[in-house]
Amino acid sequence: MDISTYHLILWIMAVMGLFVFIALYFVDAGYGKFRTNRWGYSIDNKIGWVLMEAPALVPVIVANVMFTPNRLQLLFMGLYALHYVYRSFIFPSLLKGKSRMPLAIIAMGAGFNTMNSSLLCASIVLFPKDTYTDLCHYAQHWYFWVGIVLFFLGMYTHMKADHTIRNLRKPGDTNHYLPKGGMFDYVTSANYLGEITEWLGFAILTWSWAGLSFFWFSCCNLVPRANSIYHRYKKEFAGEFDEKKLKRIIPFIY
Repeated sequence: MDISTYHLILWIMAVMGLFVFIALYFVDAGYGKFRTNRWGYSIDNKIGWVLMEAPALVPVIVANVMFTPNRLQLLFMGLYALHYVYRSFIFPSLLKGKSRMPLAIIAMGAGFNTMNSSLLCASIVLFPKDTYTDLCHYAQHWYFWVGIVLFFLGMYTHMKADHTIRNLRKPGDTNHYLPKGGMFDYVTSANYLGEITEWLGFAILTWSWAGLSFFWFSCCNLVPRANSIYHRYKKEFAGEFDEKKLKRIIPFIY
């Protein structure tokens, strides 16, 4: 694959993201709160998350076997892998309850994660920028530190929100509750806010079209889902919801 073909694929992914964005305002992706039987056969939620997220780590491993990344390239791939180790293994192991995930959702998610991870790794080791040669020199650019800070700020927000959601109920409690605390005091989908902040940070850190493409696609996927959750909470917790004046995913804005 040459660089022209690579850039064409990035553009195709960006256009696909736009279609996903529009579609998800009309159809709720059938996992979590929105799983229905129409999505077909489903399996245990914990196994589903592993099967869907772990494929993102395969291109990272392949890139490290086939190439000899320098310290900067290892940092980029290491941060990316850090997120997916959490999503693939730590997050599922902490889940409570007996929820299920449709195989159709798993297949689509695994396919995207494999493709996206391959494109990101290609931008780092196969078609690296001229500036990807030395960690110390790269760290002199403002976007290195801004990207690092945003990435870890987003990851902290993401993990804290996951913890809040997991602990909404005590053992044996079947009631539903509106998440509170942290960024949940501003938005209904603090976990998604954290995730898109991570990938905004990663895009700035790598200063690459591939990083920007992934951030764009993440927004196209998560913003409509945050909208669906917003309307569900608004209906379910009407009085409390209106009093807090919550937004969907971007504090004070949307």
